[in-house]
Amino acid sequence: MAHSRENLQKTLNHQQPDRLVVDFGATPVTGIHVLLVKQLRDHFGLEKKPVKVNEPFQMLGEVEEDLQEAMGVDVIGLSPPSDMFGNRFENWKEFRTPWGQEVLVPGSFTVSVDENGDTLLYPQGDDTVPPSAKMPKAAYFFDAVIRQEPLDEAKLNPEDNTEEFELITVEDLEYWKESINGASQKGKGLVANFGGTGIGDIALVPGLNLKAPKGIRDVADWYMSTLMRPDYLHYIFEKQTDIALENLKMSREVAGDRVDVAFICGTDFGTQDSSFCSVETYDELYAPYYRKINNWIHENTSWKTFKHSCGAVEPFMEHFIESGFDIINPVQINAAGMDPLLLKEKYGNRLVFWGGGVDTQKVLPFGSPEEVKAHVLKECEIFAPGGGFVFNTVHNMQANVPLQNVLAMLEAISQFG
Repeated sequence: MAHSRENLQKTLNHQQPDRLVVDFGATPVTGIHVLLVKQLRDHFGLEKKPVKVNEPFQMLGEVEEDLQEAMGVDVIGLSPPSDMFGNRFENWKEFRTPWGQEVLVPGSFTVSVDENGDTLLYPQGDDTVPPSAKMPKAAYFFDAVIRQEPLDEAKLNPEDNTEEFELITVEDLEYWKESINGASQKGKGLVANFGGTGIGDIALVPGLNLKAPKGIRDVADWYMSTLMRPDYLHYIFEKQTDIALENLKMSREVAGDRVDVAFICGTDFGTQDSSFCSVETYDELYAPYYRKINNWIHENTSWKTFKHSCGAVEPFMEHFIESGFDIINPVQINAAGMDPLLLKEKYGNRLVFWGGGVDTQKVLPFGSPEEVKAHVLKECEIFAPGGGFVFNTVHNMQANVPLQNVLAMLEAISQFG
């Protein structure tokens, strides 16, 4: 029987794998909240220790090798050396969350609690500057704090929105070399989030890692700029893409063909019922830069390219394909027009569906275990034939999903796979 990486490669090439390929935790959009990671570790009788927070914005927990084995995970994720707030993943320390869980965070991770009991998080651990994120008292993850200065149209300079895009350092290249060397020995598929390729990703617009972000940093103003200031955004995207391509060249030197998938972006184009922009705006504003990045990857590596977009994006699917994307995630099957049968029939031989295995809005959190199991089996029966399907939920698993429902999902995967 083929092992995990071989099955992933078959799946990515639209060939039938020996068994269903499963991902939990390989990317910032296919992860598990730290609270649920702890519950799963406890359920499987794994070593009791604080869970590492590997994505603090959404409070996602590291799915370590022992939990990967228990959950049947086939894919390992490789992330940049720093989190979204500019904290390097080193000198780990304990942090007690507002819900009372002891977790591990990077050494420079710095917070305070305001008069409302909300937790404030500081960029690069510097509490002498305004916080860049806030976790409300009763919440389980952070929200961005908008720190945009008042906009003066006459003084707007697109250079101000490019300060976070930098060439990769020698130190970071060494980090990637060590990470890939270690992960490639595990026999699993590798997904690398090299960073810097998230063209227009709204999660990145506020500049969470910057101490004093300049330019357009309010999400509402950014969306309006797609119509009002397209030249401004074209300038940013052009410079970002040029730097990204230089970084990808250096990354290829250390990664070679050991990486299977490159995570390109988490830019959302869909809402529950419609889209954030027209297909025409996508083709004009975003597609040229995606195509440049994807074409370079396909011409110079064996990697497949991963596109995340929530929402009702069926009208964009053909355009994602034309832009060179191989994989779409999270396959939001509960959004308008996102019928699994339709998606598989129209795009199943050209796009890999990475996600869509279970509805995380209604079924996983609120269904019975029996309903979860039946739902998962149904989605797998639609998406899995002929390859082109990696099992994951529709986006990350949240904090208060009932453990018995997650176990029902795993049981269904095992039964189907």
